[in-house]
Amino acid sequence: MGIFIHIHLIAAIAWIGGSIFMFVLGVTLLDKEKQKMVYPHIGPIFGYFEIVSLLVLLSTGVVMIVNDGLYELLFSSDNSLIVETLCKKLIIVGIMILATIVHFIIAFKTNTKERTKLQNFISRGSSLIIFFLNLFVLHYAIMIRSML
Repeated sequence: MGIFIHIHLIAAIAWIGGSIFMFVLGVTLLDKEKQKMVYPHIGPIFGYFEIVSLLVLLSTGVVMIVNDGLYELLFSSDNSLIVETLCKKLIIVGIMILATIVHFIIAFKTNTKERTKLQNFISRGSSLIIFFLNLFVLHYAIMIRSML
């Protein structure tokens, strides 16, 4: 299997675990004053941690795609289940990256500042999308690994 799958798994645990933690924190911490006390401190630390986790996930994912011989198959006319599953996973990862970029731009721009209703809606919406997309990515990752 190689070292890359282990690094990828650790980064996935960090990424998904952090996403779940922040989701639970956002759902349970309803007091606006407590949010103003907590998020400015946790948010930036979490954000940088998640950026590193995402970069590790992307780089190890690319290495594994190449090492497992899937790169060539992605650009061929192969319609096998593993190629279709990998394509679905990569599409979801792409959407998740876009949602993450949107979320981080708003989060870093408005840290310690009052958000507009639109910024709040987009930030929370992108966070929710990231949370659920993580579950789909995890599902497809398990399917792909079981096929290899």
